[in-house]
Amino acid sequence: MATQRDHDMASAPKTGPGLTASPMIPPPAVSRARRWLVDYPRAVPLTIFVAIIAITAFSVFAIESNARAREKAQMSEYAQSIASALERHGNSFASYLRAGAALFASVDEVRPQAFQQFVSELRLDVEYRGAEGIGWAAMVNPDDVAAYLAKQRASRPDFPDLTPALDAPAPAPAPLIGSGTEQAARMIAATTYFSPDTARSQAELGYDMMSDPILAAAMSDAARTVRPVASGRIELVQEGFGHTPGFVMFMPVYRAIAEGRPTDRELAGYVYSPFNAQQFLDAALERAAPSSLGVRLYDDPMAGTSNLLVAHSLTGEGGDQVQQSVNIASRELLLVIEAPRGSTLELLSMVALLFGLAVASLLMLLARLLTQQALEDQTRLAFFEEQHSIRNSLTRELNHRVKNTLANVLSILSLTRRRTKSLDDFATSLEGRIRALSATHDLLTGTDWGTTPIRAVIEAELQHFRAASEHLIAIEGPDVELAPNDALSFGLAIHELATNAAKYGALSVPEGTVSVRWSLVADHLAEVEWREHDGPPVSSERGRGFGTELIEKIVAHELKHPVQLSFHIEGVRCVMRVPVRRHSDFQIRAEAAEPAGGDKEV
Repeated sequence: MATQRDHDMASAPKTGPGLTASPMIPPPAVSRARRWLVDYPRAVPLTIFVAIIAITAFSVFAIESNARAREKAQMSEYAQSIASALERHGNSFASYLRAGAALFASVDEVRPQAFQQFVSELRLDVEYRGAEGIGWAAMVNPDDVAAYLAKQRASRPDFPDLTPALDAPAPAPAPLIGSGTEQAARMIAATTYFSPDTARSQAELGYDMMSDPILAAAMSDAARTVRPVASGRIELVQEGFGHTPGFVMFMPVYRAIAEGRPTDRELAGYVYSPFNAQQFLDAALERAAPSSLGVRLYDDPMAGTSNLLVAHSLTGEGGDQVQQSVNIASRELLLVIEAPRGSTLELLSMVALLFGLAVASLLMLLARLLTQQALEDQTRLAFFEEQHSIRNSLTRELNHRVKNTLANVLSILSLTRRRTKSLDDFATSLEGRIRALSATHDLLTGTDWGTTPIRAVIEAELQHFRAASEHLIAIEGPDVELAPNDALSFGLAIHELATNAAKYGALSVPEGTVSVRWSLVADHLAEVEWREHDGPPVSSERGRGFGTELIEKIVAHELKHPVQLSFHIEGVRCVMRVPVRRHSDFQIRAEAAEPAGGDKEV
């Protein structure tokens, strides 16, 4: 029955004879993240950096979008406040024009005293910024121009002639007088009174407003709707400032033709007021909350350079815009609010961007350190595995070397015992051969059991004989490296040849010489010739000793080439062929283990 010990020994892993290795412990499983760090050492940190930057960019975009939306809402609120202020300002003045029209419709004729009393009560210079003043334009039939001028010059001798001349082309359409009947004659809207009375306003007296198409269109609309109507964009003459954009607001004044018939009435004239667009907008801006936004006011629902009334624009190009419709005395204007073009990000966006860059850089650095650490760990694991493999190989190599050495010693011991007749001869022969093995072993140990020069092997084996005598020993040949086992076998052969020469051959007499020459006969094969000269004659009849059998059998077997050993009368000649192997052919770090009991190089 098999015991538990036998079962344990049977289940233990096997190595070389006499050696037992510990079972291999599998390395821990590498996580997927760690494998990525090892497989993609540059891509992983870069991917993390790009991902964080993308998230940061999305955050900055969201912050900027919210800021733009908030700014748009503020602009819309600002536009509504300005539009409300403009409309309130226009409606307030339109109500005073209505009051003036009602007052002037109740009298047969508008005289200077009545006009001045009405204007003084309005206090235009205090409460109504933007209004250039208030005036009265009387409707005059072309046939009554002379009577009209005479009446005006009676109270004001410097009243000018009507301008432009009556023969100027008439604009269309022109308001007509009558109770529903059309008359072919064009009426004249002559500027009769204007307050404040300045040099500029005096120059405007006698001006026919019907001669201007823009003013004529506004007066026609006012006459048709019987309500205040603002004209389109015109150029106002400013003293010392040239022309400035503006508009005129008209309110028609109708009088009944006969009592008891209210439907029969005639157009007596217009109460009007010119407005400076710049001051009109400034007054509205003063009522709105202060802002750094730009403001543009256009005399048309479609914004364009040609119909721009006034602009409080920003320096440089504007950014976002908000448009708001404004109704001033039945005329629709367009208010445009524009924000400055943002050249920098919002503070929160800058903080988010800098924080994102810092986090991305830190994570990329951390990932790079982790990647480097993973690569170093991988390198260490590979190094430990390699060292483990080397240790196993060294163990196998040591086992192999010990087996070969012991086998050589046992062979030498057995053959020496059979070929000697006394204990002294046995001890002397055994000691010399073991010394030869030791000398070659020392050479191999000095080269870490790598390749050994053939010259070094020969000199190591002949060193004792060269030091003990004056015999000439010639060594000659190219640089050739031998594998460890080949060097051991070759060194043993040289020792046997030298020992035989010292006992019976050329090294036993003073005049004898020995030459050892070698050459490459192929890329992987060297031929070595041992030749003795001037020694004692060699007998043709002699017994085969241990040295002869060792060289012809053991050495030839180890070197895998036959050895030619000749005993000529003039001296012994031995020709050996030694393999010249590359280091990779016998390196100890082989992947496959040597079979137990083998004697090949690992």
